[in-house]
Amino acid sequence: MGHHHSHHQGHSHSHSHQVTNYNRAFAIGIALNLMFVVVEVIYGALSESLALIADAGHNLSDVFSLILAWGASVLAKKAATEKRTYGLRKATVMASLGSAILLLIALGGIAWEALNRFSNPAPVAGMTVIVVAAIGVVINTVTALLFFSGQKDDLNIKGAFLHMAADAVVSLGVVIAGLFILFKGWVWIDPVISLVIVAVILVGTWGLLKDSMNYALDAVPDSVDIPALKQYLNGLESVERIHDLHVWPLSTTEIALTVHLVVDQCELNNQFLRDQQQYLHDYFGIEHSTIQIESSTAEQNCMLDNAKPS
Repeated sequence: MGHHHSHHQGHSHSHSHQVTNYNRAFAIGIALNLMFVVVEVIYGALSESLALIADAGHNLSDVFSLILAWGASVLAKKAATEKRTYGLRKATVMASLGSAILLLIALGGIAWEALNRFSNPAPVAGMTVIVVAAIGVVINTVTALLFFSGQKDDLNIKGAFLHMAADAVVSLGVVIAGLFILFKGWVWIDPVISLVIVAVILVGTWGLLKDSMNYALDAVPDSVDIPALKQYLNGLESVERIHDLHVWPLSTTEIALTVHLVVDQCELNNQFLRDQQQYLHDYFGIEHSTIQIESSTAEQNCMLDNAKPS
């Protein structure tokens, strides 16, 4: 029973291209947000606004989550070692899980603060707060857009995107509440808007948490249609049955598969295996497939045939 493993090379080119883009996206995002934290602290101190200083702390936690996601995407590129034969690809899964948990904690904090404001309304948000929050909307939206294209295919990037999008919405809420308080004197609008924002962000974060947990526990990624995959493998010429089919995420972007195919003839050559690996890559998005051929009839002959160097 020979193992045969081949990589499809064409894919790695587009991969490295995306990665450099994200390095730039992370660098820009971190720099913009750090500058914004400094602005918030300075104006928060000048206008004696606790809200701005608190928001600066919140934005600083976002910088950490961006650094976490960036570090994970860099670690995922590290070469495999004897100790870690898959390299550090799972770091991206850990980062997206961490990101989801951080977001939930932040949301809990915002909700708690908002509920407290109903009983003791905060002082009126001045024009300074509105202007600084408006700058926050712009900076966070720009940062979120840097990750927009990648968030569909990579949970780790989705975590970074959600953090930034959440911040943009929170800042927008501050602007809207500030304007209502300034012109209408509605102090209660502030906590109401905060709670609405928490509810909206919670929906996106819950999905991220669920997916990250599934990836951490090696569940089959949603993009792989297992019934279709089984149907394809069982339908292959000369395959009698399949067993030990495993599909799991290596990282937030790569999927692996192992399967045993029981065949009624030994003549299946390496080309057959390469064709199957290519097909699994193109139609199911599986990067790494290891296919083991077993014979249902002449066990000995097949083992000899498979042992021949390809």
